[in-house]
Order: sequence, then structure tokens, then C-alpha cells
Amino acid sequence: MPTYDYKCNVCGYSFEMFQKMNDEPINVCPKCNGNVKRLIGTGAGPIFKGTGFYQTDYKNSPQKSVNKTDVKPVK
Repeated sequence: MPTYDYKCNVCGYSFEMFQKMNDEPINVCPKCNGNVKRLIGTGAGPIFKGTGFYQTDYKNSPQKSVNKTDVKPVK
């Protein structure tokens, strides 16, 4: 659930509200009961989860092929 930023048009009070995406926006200021406006936020930064975010993830390790003639039997 996202956090929405609001600002009162009457008293200038700014606050955040943790709401579901399909909830109706808040219309009343909790301080003065004036009208509030939902602000456009920057949103959360990117969240890097999983593989593919490190330099070593993109390097191909050379496959060493082993010839049967190069292998010495263990006694």
C-alpha cells in the first residue's frame, strides 16, 4: 500500500496517509477541517532484488574443457 502526501488549502498543514490504491482520497484536514489536496509524489526509489545487479552477474566465466588425455589417474 502506498503512502500519499496531502496538503491543506486552508492552514497549509502537510501530512502523509497510508492508504490502499483504490481508497478515496482524503478531503478533510485533520487539524482544521479545511479542504486538502493530494500532492503528486516522487514515489519510492527502485528496489533491486534478484540477480543481474552486480558486475559479476554479467561476466561469463570461461568454461574449462578437460581432455581425457590430460587427466592423470589417481592411485
